Parts: sequence; C-alpha cells; structure tokens
Amino acid sequence: MKITAIKAYRVELPVREGRYAWSNDNFVSVFDSTVVAIETDAGVTGYGECCPLGSAYLPAYAEGVRSGLREIGEKLIGLDPRRLELLDRKLDAALRGHPYVKAPIDIACWDLLGKTAGLPAHVLLGGGETAPIDLYRAISQEAPDAMAKRVAGYRAEGYTKFQLKVGGNADVDIERIEACRAVLKRGEVLIADANTGWTMHEAARVVNAVRSLDVYIEQPCRSYEECLVVRRRTGLPFILDETIDGVEMLLRALRDGAMDAINLKISKVGGLTRARLIRDLCLARGVAMTIEDSWGGDITTATIAHLAGSTPSEFLLSATDFNSYVSREIAKGAPKRAQGRMAPADTPGLGVEPLMDVLGRPVVEIGVSHARGGRAGGAARTATRLRRKHVTASASRAT
Repeated sequence: MKITAIKAYRVELPVREGRYAWSNDNFVSVFDSTVVAIETDAGVTGYGECCPLGSAYLPAYAEGVRSGLREIGEKLIGLDPRRLELLDRKLDAALRGHPYVKAPIDIACWDLLGKTAGLPAHVLLGGGETAPIDLYRAISQEAPDAMAKRVAGYRAEGYTKFQLKVGGNADVDIERIEACRAVLKRGEVLIADANTGWTMHEAARVVNAVRSLDVYIEQPCRSYEECLVVRRRTGLPFILDETIDGVEMLLRALRDGAMDAINLKISKVGGLTRARLIRDLCLARGVAMTIEDSWGGDITTATIAHLAGSTPSEFLLSATDFNSYVSREIAKGAPKRAQGRMAPADTPGLGVEPLMDVLGRPVVEIGVSHARGGRAGGAARTATRLRRKHVTASASRAT
C-alpha cells in the first residue's frame, strides 16, 4: 500500500455556548479546524483532524497546519502509511518541529492501519479496556457564580469531572474554586486549570487559600521551572499540561516528581504514535492522564476515544468529547456523550466517515493523478496540485 494523495479541508466549528474563554483574556467563538485525508493506491482513505486553540495558546495556529502540509506533503507520496514508526521518522526528517502539522497525518495513517487490518484503533493502540470513558467538562472563564451555575447544570447532565478555567485575578480565582467546589459532592473531581496564567506569587496565594479543598491544580505558570516551585509548595494533586510537549520533557518531569498527572494532548505531541509512547511511559511510572487535544470536532473526539479506550482505567483521570462543545457535525460515527461518558467505536480504524458536503472543497491537494488513458509508453504521468490560497471564497461558503 502506498500513499497517492494528501488532501486538507478547512472547516469552521462554532462554539455551542457562543464563546470559550481561558486565561490572559483569551477566547474563541469559532474554531478553525483542518481535516486531512490520506488516499492510497488500495482505494482506502484515512482521516485525521487538527484544531489549534487559537494562536495564543500553544506554538500552533490553524493556517500553520495547512502551510506545513504544503511544505512536506510531496515527501510522503509513495510511502506505506501502515509503517507508522518509519513514517514518524520521515516526518521529522522532512520538517523540524511543528508536531501539530504532523499530527493529522499520523492520525490518518492509524485510521488506515485499522481499516486495512479490520480492527478498531483502540485495539491496535493496546487493546485496553472497553468500559465507558469518564469525561470532564471544561468550564469557560466567567464570574464565580456563573461558573458554579454551569457546573451544577453539567452535573445534572451526568458529568462528574470539571475543569475550571482560572488563571486570572488570584482573588477572583479563589472565589471561582470555592464556589464551584461547593456545588459538588464528595468524589466528584474539580480541576483548577490556570493554563499558564498565574505568576509564581499568585499561584502561591491560590494554592494556600484552597489548601483545605478537594481540588487539583493544573499548569499554574508558564514555565516548567515556575510550575515546579509551586508543586513543591502544595500538597494538592498537581497536573502538568502545556509544558509536557514531548518525551524529553516528560522524562525530566518524571525524574523531578513534578506532577501526579498530565494532560496528554494528541496534536501537541505529534499524533497517536508519539502520544502512545508518552502514555506507556506514564503507565510504567504510575502517572495518571487526561487524554484530549487542543480542540476539534468529531474526528478529534474519535481519536481521543480510541487512545483513552486503550488505557487502563485506573490511570485515566478523564478525557474530553469536543463534539459536545461545537454546533457543527463534520463526520458520522464519532462517539456521542451519554451521562458524562463515551466509548470508542468497534468498527475498523477510527470508525468515522467525514461529511464531505460539510467539508466542501479541499484547500490543499498534493498527490498523484494519472492522465486520461492511464499509462503512456509504460511511464506514469503524474501531476501535483498545490492550492496556496489561505481561504478561498468557495471554501468559506462550504464551511
């Protein structure tokens, strides 16, 4: 099997609640997502998705995904998409860094591997447990009372795990944590996620003020070193997210005892191949995980479900279902939330089929197309088409 074409589609994902806000006054109302299709000479196509959380969250941005595909796409034509470790090395050789560009390619190849093997991706990723996956609900940053009201509402829908977006004024954040914890029962999980928004002195004040509450502290400060200082000041369970951007950083954090759990974002580390390695290292060291991504729609949700569904439940703190947050369906077959839980599909690959009328025309096309009449004189005639416009009027209308 060989890769014959790579196509990318731009799709807008409106936030169901109007906007999603986190630390440092950042917010997004419509997410810009990229769906990647990997076509093969066997007539099988795999799909992946990458949707950065705006351009101010991680070193990633939506148009960067598509620009990166234009940069490296031709170097992938002719490779066997099922040889995932070789593909991973080829991706790194073609482009230094930029793991978020490589992630949807890698994910699409896992989808292809599952389809050709006749197995769901969660079996290929470890064959873990099929019990429903507990989901967390992110609570967009608002006034304390408004956030507490949202927690109560989502709790009524079956959620038992909540991630508060804090990282603003320390005094207000203390009120947010106290108000939200007050509406929860014992055993229900509350995570105060600062998304790097506090300075060390602000983080010290917050963890000291809420030290008697049942709450996790997540990524309080921008740098790893600052987070480590805060970690050593508190006995509250501690999560690292943004600073765990690959295996090297994970190994350093494991050596330092820097966290009790991590947020494993699939596109942040480069796709399922790298995410599986990080997952397995965490399992070996007894570190729990929330398995998720920066953002996305149905294809991202399916990808999360397969990795989470192959992870032992005692080490799975939670996962997320982004298709509950957005108002546009882009694929059939994705997991759907039921009482705060979801499960991966048991169909081959990721188990999703994109809605092509929603995706519209591709904004990037790289690949091999045979001229009319097939081969002439025994030589294949090929053409590579690169569409370099950022967003065409027709693509905008389609999304």
